[in-house]
Amino acid sequence: MKGFKELKVWQKAHAMTIAVYDTTRAFPREELYGLTSQLRRSAASIGANIAEGCGRRSDGEVARFLQIARGSASEIEYHILLARDLHYFGEDQFRELSCQADELQRMLTALIQRFKPAEVSEINRVCVSLKARRSQLNASS
Repeated sequence: MKGFKELKVWQKAHAMTIAVYDTTRAFPREELYGLTSQLRRSAASIGANIAEGCGRRSDGEVARFLQIARGSASEIEYHILLARDLHYFGEDQFRELSCQADELQRMLTALIQRFKPAEVSEINRVCVSLKARRSQLNASS
């Protein structure tokens, strides 16, 4: 696997994290340890888990960290909605961050699919082959 900084999904996650930090600077001071912190941590978690996954040796471990990153992308989607509903930012900022979160979720889902364990693929191939043989035997009886 490429170094994490070369991955488009990590680059987009990093850009979103910067945007979240910029946006949350304008949040009320009383939210510093509440929603501001939650938004920032979930945003940073996406890129951090992609990076950590890239440092792992097995496909299963890589997939696990990518799934954690995807979970953080889902979490941030809610925090963005909440911030909008609390009127901490406008509709334009909401749409921009929501679109970024959605795109990251889709990209992570596609990347996770590339790291399905080979054993599962092999088991599926064997099962299909056995079903085909069983059908042939049933047809000839």
